[in-house]
Amino acid sequence: MSDLTELEAIGMAASLVEQLDAPGIGDEIYALAAELYPICRSITGPGVRETLAILQRSVPLEVREVPTGAPVLDWTVPKEWSIRDAYIKNAAGERVVDFREHALHVMSYSTPVRATMPLQELKKHIFTLPDQPDLIPYRTSYYNENWAFCMRQRALDALPDGAYEVLIDSELKDGVLNYGEYVHVGESSDEVLFSAHICHPQLANDNCSGLALLTLLAARLKGVKTRHSYRFLWAPGTIGAIAWLAANETNTSRIKHGLVLSCVGDAGGPTYKRTRRGDALIDRAMTHVLSAATAAPNIIDFFPYGYDERQYNSPGYLLDVGLFQRSQFATFPEYHTSADNMDFIRPEHLAKSYSWIVGAIDILERDRAYLNLAPKGEPQLGRRRLYAAIGGDKDSYAKSLAMLWVLNLSDGGHTLLQIAERANTPFATIAAIADLLEEKGLLAKA
Repeated sequence: MSDLTELEAIGMAASLVEQLDAPGIGDEIYALAAELYPICRSITGPGVRETLAILQRSVPLEVREVPTGAPVLDWTVPKEWSIRDAYIKNAAGERVVDFREHALHVMSYSTPVRATMPLQELKKHIFTLPDQPDLIPYRTSYYNENWAFCMRQRALDALPDGAYEVLIDSELKDGVLNYGEYVHVGESSDEVLFSAHICHPQLANDNCSGLALLTLLAARLKGVKTRHSYRFLWAPGTIGAIAWLAANETNTSRIKHGLVLSCVGDAGGPTYKRTRRGDALIDRAMTHVLSAATAAPNIIDFFPYGYDERQYNSPGYLLDVGLFQRSQFATFPEYHTSADNMDFIRPEHLAKSYSWIVGAIDILERDRAYLNLAPKGEPQLGRRRLYAAIGGDKDSYAKSLAMLWVLNLSDGGHTLLQIAERANTPFATIAAIADLLEEKGLLAKA
């Protein structure tokens, strides 16, 4: 290191961010999302199992089963749903609505039907989006038996009066609810929970993007030594998270931090929804990372609606689990429509989402308090090569100031993230400085 002072080398040492860095990760996540996209998923059934089997190629996740009728907290696991085919045919026998063309054409959990009926009667079982006439809406009826089709308003308007043949070749039967779970064991039994919902059919951003990103993050983490343990959960929305909570009543106390991921592949945001507590470490970590990355991140307070963060933050558990997205759910026109396709998400946006989450993990891993071992006055930094002798590094002043902040606030009562927030300096810089000062015998872990 003859050409660099120790100070100028700050940031060159390996960090968790560098260990998890993956050139081309956006393309990898996008490719996996594209493979998952055509699968017709719901809260139960073969689509979930097919999806989990694909994810198992990257991560040795365990597929859990909860039988139909099982009580899970205040809920009951519903019957398992599967679908083979569905269509609406006109008088000429042509499919004017075809499940094989898009899974959204059938309302999820539709009961089986085979009938011929006039258009006016059929319209009672059709959902459209009049304000978005070229898009197919996404609709569900998980807990009330019903059937319906979803179609483009423009296509419905083009249908002439007459009789139409209707088929939904589906089945509701006693079976199981499945979810996938993988635990990366760290030095501590304290856990960080990552959760993504696996129940949406043929929606790229919501949530093939989250499923794929979570899978490749888990795959990268496998070979990395970590301070915390990391639990990854791929589960159907609401009922899946509730089923997991019911099965892990004695283990939830291990969850110290967590993130729910969805809609992580579009160009919007980024958006972070805080935990119910509002000032948990994961809240501050995500706010710090996103504020450093973009001028105006969308940081919002917790409210009891959305994705499974509301289950983890329910008053009986109060787990510190936030929600990370690019565009906030229900605020972008593609949300829950056929426009949420593989053209709507991009590898570069997925790569950014991945990097921000890794940045937050780095904070969770490295944040701790230190003690200044030379607290009386300022230690002589020059003879330890901790000041830039010539000042050739354009960032030398900022790094020198950051070093002085670390020394001044390392009193056992301030963590590195608190110092980074106070010094208005990236956490990675503060953490690298702390490592260096510890190596030089000026700091010790509190």
